[in-house]
Amino acid sequence: MREYSGSVFLADCPARLAIEIIADKWAVVVLFALSREPCRHGELIELIGGVSRKVLTQTLRRLQGYGLVDRYAETGTPRYALTDLGRTLVQPIGVLTAWAHENGAAVVGFQESWTDCEPTEKTS
Repeated sequence: MREYSGSVFLADCPARLAIEIIADKWAVVVLFALSREPCRHGELIELIGGVSRKVLTQTLRRLQGYGLVDRYAETGTPRYALTDLGRTLVQPIGVLTAWAHENGAAVVGFQESWTDCEPTEKTS
């Protein structure tokens, strides 16, 4: 078995925080959307398919709480932008996106073959 210094298995490990942030699919999508330019809430709704207004608001607030997104209102309508800290996640998200483009079809293929051969459960 492999040894890890500062074990990622510990509850207070910083790696867990990073995983918590990127495990939220909307957080990653919002961060990636804001990497292009600051946006208004409505612009993000139009840009990001499938997210509700409520979930987007919750996601933006959570990202603000992590210090990754900032909300500002220069002309009355608030805009959201990545902070310096938020911009540090753009490259890792880009790497994950590239991985998905390169391997997404293989993952889907495995998912389909897995569901075709999954054993059925017997109920008594």
